[in-house]
Formats: sequence, C-alpha cells, structure tokens
Amino acid sequence: MTFTRRNLLATTMAAPLALSMPIARAQKRAEFKLKFANNLPDTHPMNVRAKEMSAAIAAETQGRVDLQVFPNNQLGSDTDMLSQVRSGGVEFFTLSGLILSTLVPAAAISGIGFAFHDYDTVWKALDGDLGAFVRREIAKANLVAMEKIWDNGFRQITSSNKPIQSPDDLKGFKIRVPVSPLWTSMFKAFGAAPASINFGEVYSALQTKVVDGQENPLSLVATAKLNEVQKYCSLTNHMWDGFWFLANKRAWERLPEDIRAIVAKHINQAGMKERGDIEALNATVQKDLSGKGMVFAQTNPDAFRAKLRDAGFYTEWKNKFGAEAWATLERYTGKLA
Repeated sequence: MTFTRRNLLATTMAAPLALSMPIARAQKRAEFKLKFANNLPDTHPMNVRAKEMSAAIAAETQGRVDLQVFPNNQLGSDTDMLSQVRSGGVEFFTLSGLILSTLVPAAAISGIGFAFHDYDTVWKALDGDLGAFVRREIAKANLVAMEKIWDNGFRQITSSNKPIQSPDDLKGFKIRVPVSPLWTSMFKAFGAAPASINFGEVYSALQTKVVDGQENPLSLVATAKLNEVQKYCSLTNHMWDGFWFLANKRAWERLPEDIRAIVAKHINQAGMKERGDIEALNATVQKDLSGKGMVFAQTNPDAFRAKLRDAGFYTEWKNKFGAEAWATLERYTGKLA
C-alpha cells in the first residue's frame, strides 16, 4: 500500500467496514482480549496498520486473540497510558522513547538532537546494537519492547509568529515539548522557553497562545491538523523519534508461547509497513500543507549542532547516558561530544 493524504483518509474510512465482521466473530470466542492504546489520530498510519494487524492476529489464531485498538488518547494522556500499561490496565501501548525516558532514562538516547543525518542511519542503529541496548533497559522496568520500533519521523519546528531559521531565532521562543527531560534540555540549550504539554492538549495550547510553537514530524502536523493553528514550518530535522511497542510483562508472559510468537510477528510486520507509510506520507505532505497556507523554511543543521556542542549539551548527555551507551550511539552517528 502506498500512502498519500487522500488514500490515507480513504483507507481509514474503509477499515472499520472491512474489519468489523472478523473482529466481531473474534470477540464472541476470544480466549485472550487485549487492549492496545496510543495517542495518535485514527487517520495516522500507525492506527491503519494496527487495525490490519488486529485482524491478521485474529485470523491466524482462529479467533483466540482479540486485540482491540484505542487511538487518539481515548484511554488517557501519555502519562496515564504509561501507568496503565505498567499496571496491566492495558496490555499494549506505543510510546516515544523520549517520553518513556521518564521511566527508562536510556530510552531517550535515540532522540539526541541533530544526531542522525538520515533514515538509513536510524534503522541501522535501532535495528542493531543501539535498539538492542534500549530494549534491555526497558526490560528492567518490567515492560517488553517488541523488536521493531515504529516510525514517528524526523521532527520539524512550527510557529505562529515567525519562521525558525537559525539557533538565534529560538531565543525566548515559547515552544511546546513532550513531557521529557531531553526535549526540555535541548531547547533550553538554544535559549528557548520550552513547556511540557501532553499531545492531547497541543492543539488548544497553540490555539490559545499558551505557546507560540511546537515540534513534530510533518505526518503528525498534518493528521492532527496543527496547520490550522500554525503559520510557519521550519525543516530542522532536529530529532528522529519513534514509538516502542510496549507490552505489560505479566500479561505478555501469560500468553501461551505459540500465541506470543504470532502476536509479536504481526506487530513487527505492521511496524515495518508503518515505516514505509510514514516515508511515503512525508514525501507528499509538505506540498499538501503548503497548499493549505503553511509557509516552509529551510535550515542549516550544522549551525544548530554547533550551538548544542558549544552549550555543552552533548557532553551533559554523554555523562548522563554513560560511556558504553554513548559509544554505541556514536558507532552509527559519528562523534558528537
């Protein structure tokens, strides 16, 4: 499937009809009813692929597993849902490693500012030693991370009052960031005024001018309609961000081994498809947003990277993550600190 804005919406509208019959049958006889919660709009590729994934799991397990998808913060904010997956209130939850770092500090390492130059480097790192390192750290928190991290994308900065074209443009800039120490630290290094706000409250915070801007991948800017409350978008690629597909350890281990293998297989396959969807969507979404009046600006990443280096940002986080973790990161990114 090739994703564009048009067929993304069409696919999403058609998905409930296509899946309603097999899911309804699965609910009547399912031995294992599982909940998957996330914070993304129903139209986002994650949820389109999750619905397909749910149907595939039901089919291969012959209805023994009914995995229900709860998108768009239906079960609470990021912090609420993280508490629920830890307690077993939900069995599965997808969360950015940077937000997960409030519980598992090492999970933030994949989001170091201006570390990754392109997707090829990202996937080599996260499907390789760096991803394996983070999953081991997540396991210490009694959570299970599936093997393949899902894509959120390289993040861009939007604003209502001016384009961000150089590090100096961030001085005093009121920007929403997720609830994560790394995000706050990076934007403070630029002299900005970051405010930690859960994603479900971002649109209203921008609309009411609580903050002047935010930062997210273009695909999320589009699906969450943030262009309605933001005029400018600066293509900074300042962080890559992805979603770990997390399972409650007790709930996961209660599943029979054969069921775990089927569920994990389809989750990882769906994650790989979602990566391709995000890449395809990002290739078209800038044109779509431009047509709706959003003004785009190019930036020089070297200037931003130099500012972070001079501010001691990389040295600070190297010390926090430790020499082993940092060396694993720099094996893919090249020297940062």
